Order: sequence, then C-alpha cells, then structure tokens
Amino acid sequence: MSVGVKKYFRNQSYQRSYYPLFFLLTYQHSCMTVESDAVKSVAGLMAIAARTAPKAVGLDSIHIEVLTGKEQEKLANQMIKLGKEIKLDFFWINGEQVKVSDATLLIGVEGQKVLGINCGGCGHATCAEMAKAAKAGKNKTALYPGPNCVMKITDLGIAVGSAVKTASIHNVDNRVMFSAGVIALKMGLLKGCSVAYGIPLKASGKNIFWDMKFAGH
Repeated sequence: MSVGVKKYFRNQSYQRSYYPLFFLLTYQHSCMTVESDAVKSVAGLMAIAARTAPKAVGLDSIHIEVLTGKEQEKLANQMIKLGKEIKLDFFWINGEQVKVSDATLLIGVEGQKVLGINCGGCGHATCAEMAKAAKAGKNKTALYPGPNCVMKITDLGIAVGSAVKTASIHNVDNRVMFSAGVIALKMGLLKGCSVAYGIPLKASGKNIFWDMKFAGH
C-alpha cells in the first residue's frame, strides 16, 4: 500500500459487536484477517476514486477520511446514541452495522462554498444571498447545516458514486449512510464540510447491510 493511501488510515484494532440483533455476526474474528486487510486497501482505492471524480468548474471541495478500529467504534456508538435520542431507528441500526464493519469511508463536501454562477439551485437568487443565509445559520437543529450549493452537493454525489463503484468492482459489501455522515460532522471529522456520507465496508460470507432481519422492520 502506498504512503498516499496509508495516510487515510488510523487505528487498526478490532472490536466485536454483541448487540442481540446481530447475533449472526459473532463469528467475526478479533484479529486482522486477510479479508479485512484487503478491505482497507479497497478503502484507499475508493478514496482515490472519490478524489479524482469530476468536480464543478474543476474546484475540489471534497474531504475524505477512513476510520477503523476504535475510531470507527466511536462513530458507531454515537450513531446508536443519537438514533435512540431522536427516535430514528435506522440511525442505531446503521450504527450496529458500522460497529462490525472492517472500515468506514467518510466523504464530505464544503457545501457552503459558492461558485459565483448564480444558478439559483440552492433556492436563493444569487450565490451572495446563499452565502449570507449560510452565515446566518438560522436552523441550529438541522442535521445538516444549510443552505448548500447545489453544485457542491452534486460533486459529493459523484464522489460517493465513484467510491462505491470501486467497492463493487472489488466485491466489497457496502452501504451509503446519511446517518454516518451526520454523526461524523457532529464529531468534528471532515473539517469544514457541511454535508457528508459514511460508507461502511465489509467482506464476509453474508452481506451485513442488506440481508439482516430486524424486529419491527
């Protein structure tokens, strides 16, 4: 793995989830496996795909981080906590999935930067008006701060799509999670970003993101 890819990675320790709904996942090894190591390499390739994806007017406002081990577990625990607080079940369900993943790729964008093209897609007549509204920050309870430049949000979508395409090419199970992105921003990750998504990654005999059965769902 190159130095450029390695810089994305942090703590390499592993944890196991014991939540009852995930009893089928207790086969997870506490030590590094060939598969989990390979997933981390794929996460680096996904980061490259997101970085090199097309950007509006060629200006790159994308931020990328990869979490593993204890830092990934912190993200998962905060997702579970907020999900129970605001009564959004998918937050804590996603949190349990993140907890047993091999790695989580975070991709965010500085969505409140303006490009000066006055397209009106953000709901404001001019970029200057959007920037003024963003600075005012009226909705303090929003999960994402707004308004955001529609061009920057498009950049984020293209970057996320490029990343998950790369995961698919390498047969790594994944799921794009709004919930993980929200919590990443609340934890102070992806500095300067206003919108983000998390993409947990897993290599196992069963897809943990789509095949699990949940009580009440």
